[in-house]
Amino acid sequence: MHAFRPRPLMLALSGLFLAGAHAQSLSELYEAARGVDASYQSARAQVDASVARADQARAGLLPSAALTAGLSRTELDSRAGGTASDRSYSTQNLALSASHPLYRPANSISWEQAGKQVELARAQLTAAEQDLIVRLSQAYFDVLAAQESLAFVQAQKTAVTEQLAAARRNFEVGTATITDTREAQAKFDLVVAQQVAAENDLRVRKLALDLLTGRSGTDPVPLKTPVVLPALAPDAVEPWVSQALDAHPSLRQAQLAVEIATLESRKAQAGHSPTLDLTASHGITRNPSGSANSALSSRSAATTVGLAFNLPLFTGYAVQNRVRETLSLEEKARADLETARRSVTQAVRTAYFGVQSGAGQAKALEAAEASSQSALDANKLGYQVGVRINIDVLNSQSQLFQTKRDLAQARYSVLVNGLRLRQASGVLKDEDLRAINALLGK
Repeated sequence: MHAFRPRPLMLALSGLFLAGAHAQSLSELYEAARGVDASYQSARAQVDASVARADQARAGLLPSAALTAGLSRTELDSRAGGTASDRSYSTQNLALSASHPLYRPANSISWEQAGKQVELARAQLTAAEQDLIVRLSQAYFDVLAAQESLAFVQAQKTAVTEQLAAARRNFEVGTATITDTREAQAKFDLVVAQQVAAENDLRVRKLALDLLTGRSGTDPVPLKTPVVLPALAPDAVEPWVSQALDAHPSLRQAQLAVEIATLESRKAQAGHSPTLDLTASHGITRNPSGSANSALSSRSAATTVGLAFNLPLFTGYAVQNRVRETLSLEEKARADLETARRSVTQAVRTAYFGVQSGAGQAKALEAAEASSQSALDANKLGYQVGVRINIDVLNSQSQLFQTKRDLAQARYSVLVNGLRLRQASGVLKDEDLRAINALLGK
């Protein structure tokens, strides 16, 4: 009889889970990434800049005032009829002027455009946030997949090492041929090469996650066992397409671009319109030492209130050509909107069927895992009674480990593709990330 020994795969996986005692959750690493990701920070800064630009545009509708002051000194040397005059005097002036636009259609349109630009920047921020969620989740599960791949390779190496030792013992006592030993040695050499590749892949995946989160030595929390993948809801493609057409930030950006282009056409057409401003000024002038006409000191004050009207008559066809340009750009924006609609619809359908395919693959691999385990148990029993050889057991073990690795990767793909589907539909939010985070555990 053979003494009971825990399966090498289970030992390797348990060691992997214990190593995550200080692991970071998906939500924790997402908050860290938000603080350092350049694309996300760029989108946030763009929102702030757009708000400031909107305030600048609003200034075109508000009153403006200016205060001016001046001081000059004049040296006067005049001669008339044999009489000479040689003296100097100073002039002091102070003026306050103000104006308020009463009718400036271009300024009103510019303010409305600035509001649309703020909405556009916020839609870009939403898209950047959704992109960060997907990129972080992909990097997070890439590390977990690389960890499990390494654990599976290590478990396979342990099993192959045991089989190689057994083959050598059996050959020494004459119960097996040298072929079994050489085949086991070939399997061992191959799994060593696979281990080197798996270790390097894990190192690279961790570096990518570290860079994204701004941390060093990140250690993701694995999925809870047993793994229960969330069901896809709604389980039909058309509702996802409808959501995308209503809420996708790319479509919102394209729609806002059309509205901004339309306003730009209106502003260009306003080049033919008159403008009307209310103006007022109050000025004081002092000559403490006289003036050119009198040696006596003087002081004068003047207040003016009026209307300033301006009507463009001819601008060298600049306005007409500007209108033609903006109308063409408006048509371009509408074409870009239609292109965005088609791209989003295609992306949603592709993402939806990708999630469905991944879920089906995960179910098939779960069945394959059970079958591979049964095949391994049967081959081990056959090897003990002499109807199977060493290579049969090694092949069964290799198939089981490969199936387990593929199953883990398929589960991670289902989770990430689910986020991609929500991103393609424009409805991806922090709550979706927290829902996946709830599936993690030590």
